[in-house]
Amino acid sequence: MGGMREDIFLSFGPRIYSCSNCRCNIAHHDDVISKAFQVPGRNGRAYLLANVVNVKVGAKEERQLVTGYHIVAKISCFQCKEVLGWKYEKAYEASQKYKEGKYILEKAKVMEDG
Repeated sequence: MGGMREDIFLSFGPRIYSCSNCRCNIAHHDDVISKAFQVPGRNGRAYLLANVVNVKVGAKEERQLVTGYHIVAKISCFQCKEVLGWKYEKAYEASQKYKEGKYILEKAKVMEDG
């Protein structure tokens, strides 16, 4: 089969986040950890999420962020390839370890449905 999982994802409930470019389902509202993240040098605010679907995780890269040194990987929409944010692969600062394995979605790149 090999199709996208959006049909399964829609059954979780009415409040979902979708790619603002193609409306592919990306995340469920219940997976939002924080809505108060700031994306430096980008288009403002972002969401921190525990889980996302229908995204492709890119290559890992080391990056110095406001909160310290991290290894991150860009995430893009599986359907239209739009870069939506990144995944925290590793945090070097002890206070930032909670971000490991979590995702950042730029608010400007997603839309809330429902």
